[in-house]
Amino acid sequence: MPVRVDPGAGFTSALAQTSRPLAGMWACSGSPLVAEICAGSGLDWLLIDAEHSPNGLESLLAQLQAVHGYPILPVVRPPVLDPVIVKQYLDLGVTTLLIPMVDTVESARLAVSSAHYPPRGIRGVGSALARASRWNRTEGYLQNAGDGISIIVQIESVEAVANLEEITLVDGVSAVFIGPSDLAASMGLLGQQDHPDVVAVVERCIATVKRLGKPAGVNAFAEPLARCYLAAGVDFILVGADVAMLARGSEQLAAIYITEDGPEDKRASY
Repeated sequence: MPVRVDPGAGFTSALAQTSRPLAGMWACSGSPLVAEICAGSGLDWLLIDAEHSPNGLESLLAQLQAVHGYPILPVVRPPVLDPVIVKQYLDLGVTTLLIPMVDTVESARLAVSSAHYPPRGIRGVGSALARASRWNRTEGYLQNAGDGISIIVQIESVEAVANLEEITLVDGVSAVFIGPSDLAASMGLLGQQDHPDVVAVVERCIATVKRLGKPAGVNAFAEPLARCYLAAGVDFILVGADVAMLARGSEQLAAIYITEDGPEDKRASY
């Protein structure tokens, strides 16, 4: 007898059940081992990125398998909003997608439509071939798949901010995530995501999304910014990345041990 598999609670369900913001981090290395290490961190969610990271279908699958069973919610960001890519990711078993560069209500509708089978959407049917249904071992997958899928749209341009209310209200948009880095660039403030004008726009976006009854998320690596957005009422947040932590940690080692006079007498606690 085949084993029946329960896909577990999704991101939307977790947001609805928590009384505090969900804290997460990026997984950008493309390594299943690194993703598994991050999955055991105690954080709430893990964003496996394919927009700015070396991830294809095979590496995404390996990371999903690596983090499965850990008490963390995997979210995957595709490189672009493309119904074919969305279909492939969902068939891999992804249940929460963070869609980048959603600037218009039409893009938000396409994101939702791409994630659902007809008649609601345009997702191609291949459940018998896919890990998502555990090769048709998940009872009623075709009928119920849409219930467990979360679509988070990413707001990261001046155009998206102007269309924020319409985008947020699209039926099937589970949550809205603000990306301050690209937003800053769109505002003519490249590399200045902590600029007061950028922070003010992000805070207004958070307030708007929450007023419209949807969860709001944001990216904030710097702790003061993270604290600022948490105080603004954000529901979920990314506070670090595997590659950034490795880069800064290795630089710290070099600063301690690579000196003209030899290693400094500094004690690191582990």
